[in-house]
Amino acid sequence: MTFLQIFILALIQGITEFLPISSSGHLVLLPLLTDWPDQGLLLDVAVHVGTLLAVMIYFRRDVLRMALGVRHLSQGRRSAEARLVSLIALSALPIILAGPVLLYFDLTGLMRNAALIGWTTLGFGILLYIADQLGVTIYRLEHLRLHTAIWLGLAQILALVPGTSRSGITITAARIFGFERRDAARISMLMSIPTIAGAGLLGGIELYRSGETTLQSEAVFAATLAFGSALLAIRLFMKWLERASLTPFVIYRILLGAGLLIWVYYFN
Repeated sequence: MTFLQIFILALIQGITEFLPISSSGHLVLLPLLTDWPDQGLLLDVAVHVGTLLAVMIYFRRDVLRMALGVRHLSQGRRSAEARLVSLIALSALPIILAGPVLLYFDLTGLMRNAALIGWTTLGFGILLYIADQLGVTIYRLEHLRLHTAIWLGLAQILALVPGTSRSGITITAARIFGFERRDAARISMLMSIPTIAGAGLLGGIELYRSGETTLQSEAVFAATLAFGSALLAIRLFMKWLERASLTPFVIYRILLGAGLLIWVYYFN
């Protein structure tokens, strides 16, 4: 791949990973629309590492609290930190278990088509709007409970379908349960830490088995760009949610989804 292609792929991954517009959908669409080759395992792992570092740095206080919670759990202590890390880990468990199942049955190929991405982008975008407009705004992160974490984790499984958006479906579910917009996004991003780490670990294992373990300048470039763009996207997104709704992202999803469906059914 050329550096321009790597630049665009890493930038898209970084910007879309934590916004409710589906990073996987955009990354699947790009080669379909441009005939570019697949980015390969090395770059895939690199951009995952970049986005993981970005969310951990932005939410470093929560990450430190969860790290303290792990220590408390190992000591058998009950604390707010131990409770937080337990709920986040529980919420990530369904998708961590479902991901390998999807790969085992080799269903990924069935999902890499523009029509499916168009429908999921459109449909889950409308659902996001309904949840955001009708959902009450009374809960914050500290109000996260066991049953809510389980439901958020089950909702996150839907993100395995390109176009759904992991952040989009978890924010949608959190808004349905009455979480404030910023805290819905905060919970979604904290849930992403074990999820992205798990995906990166699986990719790293496959990369090790393939023998392509030499660190290349392209991988470093992709990881750095994904990190920088993800950190900026998170910062701007959280700032936006202080004073506005999720409607602009819904509009983007509707336009993108409708455009894809028109392209698939009338021009392809």
